[in-house]
Amino acid sequence: MIDPSRFDCWIFDLDNTLYDPRDCDLFPEMNLRMTEFITTVLGIGEAEADALRVDYTTRYGTTLTGLMVEHDVDPDDFLRDAHDLDLSAMPTGERLAEAIARLPGRRLVHTNASREHAERVLARRGLAHLFEDIFDLAAADYVPKPNRIGYLRFLQVHGIEPGRAVMFEDMARNLVPAASLGMTTVWVRTERPSAQVGEHGTSVHHTADRLEDWLRSIPFRRDARNRPP
Repeated sequence: MIDPSRFDCWIFDLDNTLYDPRDCDLFPEMNLRMTEFITTVLGIGEAEADALRVDYTTRYGTTLTGLMVEHDVDPDDFLRDAHDLDLSAMPTGERLAEAIARLPGRRLVHTNASREHAERVLARRGLAHLFEDIFDLAAADYVPKPNRIGYLRFLQVHGIEPGRAVMFEDMARNLVPAASLGMTTVWVRTERPSAQVGEHGTSVHHTADRLEDWLRSIPFRRDARNRPP
């Protein structure tokens, strides 16, 4: 395990990281909404729209980036529609909240989603009070992970020293720039084929099967500042 005294900044992805897709998987509904948006905006059939969604995600990092580059789509319209999701089935995260609360220093969310979506998820999970800020896709000037430029902007905006930061992600490829910049990385294991470690293995320093269990296993000193729950 890592030595927590070496770190003062803890950076978390949002979707499939701060909630477990085994408990609540938002992506099928999100993918459906994105496909419907593409069908409406581009005036094409559902099968073609779904193929474009996958293709743009692969080539550009997000579906939205492909739509912006190739079709001049308004990002706010897309994000508002894609993230209009029903969160009622998402469980609250008391154990995860306790584990995150133990982490010394700053805690931030870095997501390719919108701030509004992140705020809704954090509120539903009972985690909102634990984070200093949310760095969303708009804050990155719509340059998504894993583009290195977005990471550099994130570090600059928040004044983060990479060597003292830990980044948690379910998408292994999104940990490549983090590792190259000097962050310690944790891959939150998922079954999604596109999220697997594969060729990105050297950029994954640790693996968490369940985020809350991994965080709770960190060997904190038993002092007044970091007392386990």
